[in-house]
Amino acid sequence: MSRPAPVIRSAVLALAAVAAPIMIAAAQSSADSGWTLKRTPWGHPDLTGTFSSDDMRGVPLQRPEEFGTRAYLTDEEFAEREARNNAEVARLAAGGTAFLSERGVRTFRQTSLIVDPPNGRMPPLTPEGEAIRAAQRPRGDDAPPPESWLDLTLYDRCITRGVVGSVLPVIYGNGLEIYQTPDAVVIRYEMIHETRIIHLDGRPHVDKEVQSYMGDPIGYWDGDTLVVETTNFVGKTGIGLNGNGVPTTPEIRLTERFTRVAEDQIDYEVTVDDPGLYTAPFTIAMPLTTQPDYRVLPYECHEGNHALANILSAARAEEAAAAAEE
Repeated sequence: MSRPAPVIRSAVLALAAVAAPIMIAAAQSSADSGWTLKRTPWGHPDLTGTFSSDDMRGVPLQRPEEFGTRAYLTDEEFAEREARNNAEVARLAAGGTAFLSERGVRTFRQTSLIVDPPNGRMPPLTPEGEAIRAAQRPRGDDAPPPESWLDLTLYDRCITRGVVGSVLPVIYGNGLEIYQTPDAVVIRYEMIHETRIIHLDGRPHVDKEVQSYMGDPIGYWDGDTLVVETTNFVGKTGIGLNGNGVPTTPEIRLTERFTRVAEDQIDYEVTVDDPGLYTAPFTIAMPLTTQPDYRVLPYECHEGNHALANILSAARAEEAAAAAEE
């Protein structure tokens, strides 16, 4: 499916040799640099700015089993990852494609994005979850041709990637912008151009019958950390890259935490609690960082675009050709 290519991040390419080893717990390095937390005129921690998860590209969502419960790379493993990252940035500096030029400039030690449970992997599915997975339409080269647009994912249809899918690092479009008012925090995601308004005025969640793909987020401050509890989901988006994976259920509840730890970094974590799908909650954590010269660009993708028509017409053409050969 065709998607608009973002601009090349020229300043990222220029920083090929300066990728720095910053762990997610960056408070010490921030203190060493003399950084102090800025606050809004009304006293809240200042989270505003443009951030992305580009620095975490290459870190798997689920921890490879050989790492066991080890959450961080050894010095040797970290040096190898840093060398690969630097080599990739240098390669792009010599001439890469627009898609692949969206690379991070820092290297982190996490062995996986999932940090809890201790093995860094998703908990087993419930019996209901296993049934949902079994009912999923196959994807990949062996998948049957789509009968209609409903056989394509919500991401393919340019509808949504869900809350978690909107922040997990993928090939491009990992940017987000954060704005603040005294009573709300607003997050605008680059890909699928979705915007969340997180109310801070103490209001309750809307009636449980009112559901949406991105849910109903309510926030509050826990010290200097913004905590966001989101309910009222339709479900249907998975906890995976671009919202793929086993579709969640309307029972899902997300608890996010945003903590500014440096001028160029917010530590982000989200706990996924979907008792209809998973046998236990689990937590994903990663740094959201600023990237040199990064701008959140218009994402000109909408439901019913030419890609959908072309996919479906091609499927019908393939079926007609196969029938003619019989």
